[in-house]
Amino acid sequence: MLQRGEPGFEEARVERVFNRRLPSRQPAAIVRPTTEDEVVAAVRLARSRGWQVAVRSGGHSWAQWSVRDDALVIDLGGLREMTYDAATGIATASPAVRGGAELSPYLEQQGRFFPGGHCPTVGIGGFLLQGGQGWNARGLGWAAEHVVAVDVVTAAGELVRASATENADLYWAARGAGPGFPGVVTRFHLRTLPKPGHIAQTVQAYRLEDFDEVMTWLHSMHASVADTVEIVALTKTDHSLAPDPVLLVTAVALVSDAAEADRALAPFRTNPALSRALLSLDAVPTTLDEQRKRQLDDNPEGHRWAVDNAWLTGPAADVVPAMRRAYTTLPNDKAFTIWFSMAPLRTLPDMAFSMQSEIYLASYVLWEDEADDTRHQQWLASVMADLEPVTVGQYLGDGDLSRRQVRFMADDNWTRLQAICADRDPDGLFVGYLAGPDGAQNANNWE
Repeated sequence: MLQRGEPGFEEARVERVFNRRLPSRQPAAIVRPTTEDEVVAAVRLARSRGWQVAVRSGGHSWAQWSVRDDALVIDLGGLREMTYDAATGIATASPAVRGGAELSPYLEQQGRFFPGGHCPTVGIGGFLLQGGQGWNARGLGWAAEHVVAVDVVTAAGELVRASATENADLYWAARGAGPGFPGVVTRFHLRTLPKPGHIAQTVQAYRLEDFDEVMTWLHSMHASVADTVEIVALTKTDHSLAPDPVLLVTAVALVSDAAEADRALAPFRTNPALSRALLSLDAVPTTLDEQRKRQLDDNPEGHRWAVDNAWLTGPAADVVPAMRRAYTTLPNDKAFTIWFSMAPLRTLPDMAFSMQSEIYLASYVLWEDEADDTRHQQWLASVMADLEPVTVGQYLGDGDLSRRQVRFMADDNWTRLQAICADRDPDGLFVGYLAGPDGAQNANNWE
């Protein structure tokens, strides 16, 4: 254990924290367990010392939720388990295991697939607790839907298993509560899928002058595309295509063979602006490794980040103009904004995660110079304000409740989660959401 003021504490305070716009918050101490028994001991130690507990899995939360004032930070980076049972198709993995960089390649060697996070360096812990917007969520479902059990150290300092048949309240909460979960997950049990037999992509690049036409068309057709296709439209700067930002319409088909991919991607040939495309790739074979490499390029280490998001709903005549500035006024040549299709909406299972709509939008702003902090944060706040008339809520995984309170859970689910936390953690041992002096409100601040 490292306590505040001891040699090595400062390095440990922000170890593996991805967003280098680092907070000034000062934990009381940090522990780095390597076994579940050590996690149990850490929780019991915190209770005996009168400390709250914060947990770090992969360190990728934009708001650096694991860095909390006067808390004991339990850094799970030393838990490194990955297993796969061929008889059941169930994999287990520790929370700090990186979904794309470690778990996915491991499972692919077994001929299996798990819809982990797009950025390969994201740990599975926070990702799954927040719901898990992974590869082709519109078709494969949220990654949390593939969690069949979790092993949890409770506020009482007991190691238990939670599933649909035991400690079902914790199992329900572990799929969507995010940092509000009342326990420390030490192991996830995951239902895996067969590895796709063929992966193909369609990519179209357009000048921003075509934004309204292309996005109106996409808004009208995305729900009809086969659910084997992940659909993303993004604006980014790609100097190989143009000196200024471009609009990219991308579709990745995770299918059995090339013929199925061709059929699934055929609707993108109807784009009315296709003749003006700066680039057009049509059902070109790709690989998971190639897709992960692209994600790494877009999500580099060592940067300062500001990120926010919104679940959008409404007709194209309302949604497209509301999105326009988020797409066409990027504040630097590293920033990007994505539009992610979830249509047609799937019925969610009974779990804490419960906020979604047909369209997900997120803006990611990254830079290196501290002097640019205010300018970039102001741009992000302003484009999110544009979206408020068509926003129903947000996804915890790309949010920062300390800067903007937005609804992230259905009201009934929020009430149920609060009751579970009151029962499982009546003394408030776990720090919960980082959301300002009044805590998380689960409400849109403008309503």
